[in-house]
Amino acid sequence: MLHDLSHYGLSGERGFLSAHEIDDVELPAAFAPVQTAADRLSAMMTTGNIRNFLKDMPLPDIEAFVASATKPQLVTAMVLYSFLVQAYVWGEDAPPTSLPANLAVPIEALTRANGQPPLMPYSAYVLDNWYRFDKAGPITLENIGMKQNFFGGMDENWFVLVHVAIEAEAGRALELAVELVRAAEAGDADAVEAQLTEMNGVWDRVNAIFDRMTERCDPYVYFNRVRPYIHGWKNNPAMPEGLIYEGVDAFEGKPQAFRGQTGSQSSIVPAMDGLFQVVHQSDPLREFLEELHAYRPADHRRFIEDVAASSSLRDFAKGQTDSLKAAFNACVEQVARFRTRHLEYAASYINKQASSSAGNDSDVGTGGTPFMKYLKKHRDENRAQTI
Repeated sequence: MLHDLSHYGLSGERGFLSAHEIDDVELPAAFAPVQTAADRLSAMMTTGNIRNFLKDMPLPDIEAFVASATKPQLVTAMVLYSFLVQAYVWGEDAPPTSLPANLAVPIEALTRANGQPPLMPYSAYVLDNWYRFDKAGPITLENIGMKQNFFGGMDENWFVLVHVAIEAEAGRALELAVELVRAAEAGDADAVEAQLTEMNGVWDRVNAIFDRMTERCDPYVYFNRVRPYIHGWKNNPAMPEGLIYEGVDAFEGKPQAFRGQTGSQSSIVPAMDGLFQVVHQSDPLREFLEELHAYRPADHRRFIEDVAASSSLRDFAKGQTDSLKAAFNACVEQVARFRTRHLEYAASYINKQASSSAGNDSDVGTGGTPFMKYLKKHRDENRAQTI
């Protein structure tokens, strides 16, 4: 059954973004050393000696914190530890074979509490890592900041904030998804057509934001100063055995391999695929995307699953007027347009760049899959599924 957005912790104003803003969240005093390390992360990474600074950081009673913390506190602590873990692994010339317990134990406990694997997910990098300058103003590129960075600077900020602005704009698309499922179930063709027409307008705005990526995020800077730190340790030749999480009893001292942070962990396009019943044929990217589903927050997974299980929109639209079919097809094309822009950015920001650091392969996405061939295939499959 598909519920209202609030059931999943979502809203039309924020979509999949956090309901809180990270600059409003205060962590307990025991996390002061963690906050200090996060605040100094850029300076420590510049030394090339980041592990020396992080290896002796105190370990708070993380299980007690998880048991008593509010949701904003949990995900804010997860943001901080996500950045520290990624910096520890990728902040020097070669990655380590193990993660010390003072980082491994907290990241495992925090991500377990949120139902995600123990490394930086998209939710910590983007969805929970932003704030508005003017709290009465909108969530737009002109009014938002990125709280936690690696090195910082315009390119890193802009890359993340474009995603934040897209997520906020897409909130209305999620509301419309719920309305469309219900209107199709009720057989209300007039409502369906009106909602599809509005959905098309939402996607015009989403795609317009995505088109702005090149304004302040340079491909060379992205590849060499932003991307290296968001990789994971699965299908990464720099870490063929994965990473040992010291002190995490559940892993029994064995190396673990997890996918890196990637925009493919965003829940917007999967929700739209579920709504419009767009199906992708089996290939490595589809298998990869299915695996990435577990990297999303649990509530976001449930929303995607409920939309896909509840939607009869495609079948309903097939039996309606030409104008309703055109409105349906326009929305399907908008998602294909978004995929086209993603493909173009993957080519210019990644595939055409020359790799010069461990684990930062220009032929492989941050999630650990060869992406160019399959991004195009999925775009074409999307575009072909009009009615």
